[in-house]
Amino acid sequence: MKDGTPPNSESQAGRLRLFFAVELPEEVRTRAAEHAARLRRDFPEVKAGWERPEKMHVTLKFLGDVDASRVPSLTAAAGRSTAGLSSFALSTEGTGAFPPHGSPRVLWLGLRDEAGALALLQRRLEEECYAEGFAREPRPFKPHLTLARIRTPQGARELADAHRQTPFGPVTFEISELILIRSQLGPGGSRYTPLSHHRLQ
Repeated sequence: MKDGTPPNSESQAGRLRLFFAVELPEEVRTRAAEHAARLRRDFPEVKAGWERPEKMHVTLKFLGDVDASRVPSLTAAAGRSTAGLSSFALSTEGTGAFPPHGSPRVLWLGLRDEAGALALLQRRLEEECYAEGFAREPRPFKPHLTLARIRTPQGARELADAHRQTPFGPVTFEISELILIRSQLGPGGSRYTPLSHHRLQ
């Protein structure tokens, strides 16, 4: 697990902040960055944390802080969840905000899982992680791309309305692997390090 970075409280405690995700192609990241840039230009007064394009991904399961000794169990669970599954297509579709009512806190881009393959992969991953002693996610799986997290309510509704009303044309792309990723928090934001890759056949 050593990666040459200085030790921090997370590594000293022997715990890693982990999640499973699938990656996005450059075209989707670029389009998302352009969409975000228009909103930031039109609403400079709204305080929000905008997701960097290179960090955008689709989270299938967030695990939080996990003992480093349990990484092999997660790797095994991921291997079983992808066994026998083929690569599949996803496409971007729609824009929205969480929560749907009240003051918006998260801007997102929607995903279309027409064949249900992403949902199947997520369900299998959830069950295999549960078999290894990890808790199930109580909330229903709603695949999306997080574009921004709004920090204050001032101007949030106007920003969210503009986001919803700005078209984000469909981009279809292929998903070919599941990745276990470590997130390290630092003064410059979080840094992601892939720990294992699990190819879809």
